[in-house]
Amino acid sequence: MLKEVYITETNCITPIGFDVATNIKNIDGGISGIQLHQDSGLMKDPFYASIIEDEKLNTAFAKITPAQNYTRLEKMMILALQPIVEKSKLDLNEKSAFILSTTKGNITALENPTEENIAKAHLHQLAKTIADFFGFATEPIVVSNACVSGVLAISVAKRLIQSGMYDNAFVVAGDEVSEFVLSGFNSFQAMSDLPCKPYSKNRNGVTLGEAAVAVLVSSNKENAKIKIIGDGSINDANHISGPSRTGEGLFRSIESALAEAEINPNQIDYISAHGTATPFNDEMEAIAFNRLGLENVPVNSLKGYYGHTLGASGLLETVIGIQSVLESKLFASFGFDELGVSQSINIIKKSETKNSHYFLKTASGFGGCNTAVLFEKVN
Repeated sequence: MLKEVYITETNCITPIGFDVATNIKNIDGGISGIQLHQDSGLMKDPFYASIIEDEKLNTAFAKITPAQNYTRLEKMMILALQPIVEKSKLDLNEKSAFILSTTKGNITALENPTEENIAKAHLHQLAKTIADFFGFATEPIVVSNACVSGVLAISVAKRLIQSGMYDNAFVVAGDEVSEFVLSGFNSFQAMSDLPCKPYSKNRNGVTLGEAAVAVLVSSNKENAKIKIIGDGSINDANHISGPSRTGEGLFRSIESALAEAEINPNQIDYISAHGTATPFNDEMEAIAFNRLGLENVPVNSLKGYYGHTLGASGLLETVIGIQSVLESKLFASFGFDELGVSQSINIIKKSETKNSHYFLKTASGFGGCNTAVLFEKVN
């Protein structure tokens, strides 16, 4: 029998809060981090995005260390992970894994392509920098698989612990809004000219955001927030940037997670979906959920609060989803108005109280990647 695996600590650094409690308070109050920005250094025209204020970030980081030689993303990640490492009181020895998840990492370093900056842009170097700050004894593990990276890192941590290689895994995920990312999505004509509206009839694209998130995954049930009971990750190989029109990869990922968890679709109480507000993603998800008989399960996208935080999104939305389950709350899918997908799904229109036992987190990304992870409330 495989080891049981839990998430025991969580933390997040976002534009609406530098800890989980503040984020939940602001989500509950309908506060979004998405604002109109006019920054010609990032984009010629005004754009909507969810961006952390530099002054707040630097002030918070200065309380941890006076060191100045860290990039903006590194500061975000260290701030996210530091309270978890401190609170865990674990020895960061050979039985404690360190997993870093990101899509673009220190991509902004390439704006000034010196030898040192080019080195910083390598993901393994980013992981080593964070690992060295805390003193991890093990070689860092990098998970970078487009926009499923954050939630996929949970799956990787779970499997490594079940294999017996580690007892614990510290996971940190992060990405930032940059000129490179903005120009990339803009070239696809995928960026919304208003704050995004996942699953809505009048949606017209994605809004970008940034965050850093950290969790402790452990075989030790003490202080467990939630149990990880199943996962699946299937690539549909449909297109470099477009998902399968039948939701095949997501459908099979959820099927795989359900099979491992040994539960039926009708036992799922809540779905935290990807919901980017792009026409193809939202439609694909609605089709996949219907194929599995999940059309009546309450579902939300948190992109209306945070924008799409790329490799951090799956882990950030997992952390908020865990807190939803713990507090018996379902948060509204912010920005939703009228259903704009062909299949019926149960979008959470306003925040409500609900006692949830099983919770599903899904994510999909470029290159056809899809990941689904199932969680069970710990009694």
